Amino acid sequence: MGFPGTWMTESESMVYRVVPKCACSSIGQIMFFSDHGRYFDGDIHDSTSGLHKWSQEASQRPIEESVKAHKSLTFTCVRNPYGRILSSFFDKIAGIQRNGKRYRGNLVPQLIQRYGIDVGSPENNFDFDQIASFRRFLLFARDTIRWRRPMEPDIHWSSMAGHISTFIVNGGRYDQIFFTEKFNDGMQKALDAAPTRVKLDVNDVPKFNESEGHGPKRAHKISEYFDDLSRHLVWEIYKKDFQLFKYDFDNPDNKMPKSEVDLNEVHAKLGR
Repeated sequence: MGFPGTWMTESESMVYRVVPKCACSSIGQIMFFSDHGRYFDGDIHDSTSGLHKWSQEASQRPIEESVKAHKSLTFTCVRNPYGRILSSFFDKIAGIQRNGKRYRGNLVPQLIQRYGIDVGSPENNFDFDQIASFRRFLLFARDTIRWRRPMEPDIHWSSMAGHISTFIVNGGRYDQIFFTEKFNDGMQKALDAAPTRVKLDVNDVPKFNESEGHGPKRAHKISEYFDDLSRHLVWEIYKKDFQLFKYDFDNPDNKMPKSEVDLNEVHAKLGR
């Protein structure tokens, strides 16, 4: 199985388990800069050199050796599940992708047909009922995760615990897990603890967000998207994410975690 979704600096100063929709573009660029003193020109997800990635065959052995011997500072980053699933909807379902097309080709037409979702278009300025469409998308996301129908769950809305656990089960151990909502503090702690070639102040890092500007803006506060049924579905899908990463299920508008992550608890519960 190895370590899918894992990136490592070429200097082996840091290992990062990617969790989609949790500042992964920024983290990848910061790791790249910490080795090379410059940012990757383009979306870091498109890089094929300068940063080890498990998806690159030549990177697999160095990543595996580093992780199994725990040679590098190892970390990941999490996000409030309410905000994360909403972001997935606005970016991947309602938004237009960087290539000018809809995400995954026929996925959106399939959702329109099967779940009655409407996502508007650039031509009508993305004018649609965001709340109704999001709730229908949530039903679809639950179906993919619970029953793997009408398709396998997508990495952008499958649970954070699922992503994070594969790394532990296959022999990895995290030194730090920090929050997207406290990104600068968490990322700086990781940089300070790692023997990076280039020192970096996170406050000086530009904003990297590959999903910005390609679709509609969220028109309502978070709690308005989640009625009783939606919250029931969110708990069904993301119960472990709320519990392990200390987010507030009872108040969707409180995006901040209630306490720090207990690393021992994460390793015990996700390492089975």
